[in-house]
Amino acid sequence: MITSADALTERLFAATVASFDLAGVYLGDRLGLYRSLHANGPATPEELARRTGTDARYVREWLEQQAVGAILDVDAEHRFSLSREHAAVLVHDESLNLMAPVSRMVAAAFGRLPALVDAYRSGDGVGWEAYGPDMREGQAAFNRPAFTHLLGGEWLPAVGDLHERLQADPAALVADVACGEGWSTIAIARAYPKARVIGIDLDAPSIEAARHNAAESRLDGSVEFRHGDAAVLDDGPSDAAIIIEAVHDMANPVPVLRSIRNALVPGGSLIVVDERVAETFAAPSDDLERFMYGWSITTCLPDGRSRSPSVATGTVMRPSTLRSYATEAGFTEVEILPIENDFFRFYRLRG
Repeated sequence: MITSADALTERLFAATVASFDLAGVYLGDRLGLYRSLHANGPATPEELARRTGTDARYVREWLEQQAVGAILDVDAEHRFSLSREHAAVLVHDESLNLMAPVSRMVAAAFGRLPALVDAYRSGDGVGWEAYGPDMREGQAAFNRPAFTHLLGGEWLPAVGDLHERLQADPAALVADVACGEGWSTIAIARAYPKARVIGIDLDAPSIEAARHNAAESRLDGSVEFRHGDAAVLDDGPSDAAIIIEAVHDMANPVPVLRSIRNALVPGGSLIVVDERVAETFAAPSDDLERFMYGWSITTCLPDGRSRSPSVATGTVMRPSTLRSYATEAGFTEVEILPIENDFFRFYRLRG
């Protein structure tokens, strides 16, 4: 008979194995091992080490770990390869199956666990900047495929009147608030070449990366990036604004929402894209809810509490919470848009 203790033991053992899978993915991603196997074909440990400027003994152990976990394939000559299907998950920057960047985010979150122990005792926070490049770059890379393929191709076109306005009006202005490394801003500019698109973020390294990404995409003449909060948007009324996966991180979102509302033209819209959590708390729950709470306990709630005053929202922002923030900020209409996505819920704020 399997007891509840046995079941939890098995579950945590499986989680430990899975965590080592993520560690292996992190190493393969950061060291360029997957990319070399994809670009240059199968390799022995010695060949892959030469290609990537790494140590052959470490590479052999990594390759074998990847093969026993069925992430890589290995033949009778001890040559290792990455399948086309797995390359879509581990290598292709714009693949909707891409998961490798999550390993960077998890590594960054786990790296702050000692600081989180102190924060949990004191009630202080751990700011976004403390999580370092792995978190910033990992989140940007993880969201890039969805922004590239869906933001301008499906999500915004689903808001019919706004889509038409941005397509037709050569004077349209769109503010991308909390733009991160700029992939959302770039996607909007591509979808609406007549519009003027401005990306704004409080994180200086993110803005620097966004400018680089725009230049690499040959869109640096079509978008503008600014370091600061929503107050730096002083170009006159905006036709639309968008905040993706950031309201729940804000220490005090109401003033930000109010500032954006005041910057919109009459009838303008703020599109908020945030986590698709359950509408109410229930336990136990599904893997998506567990995934969101994982980010909340390690990253988003500590970040939100790193500035004062803080409403301490956390990743698990229910629709009712967003409605209350929007109402307090002066919006009179909050609509949940009928856009299907596994991770995100879409809101339209007006009034």
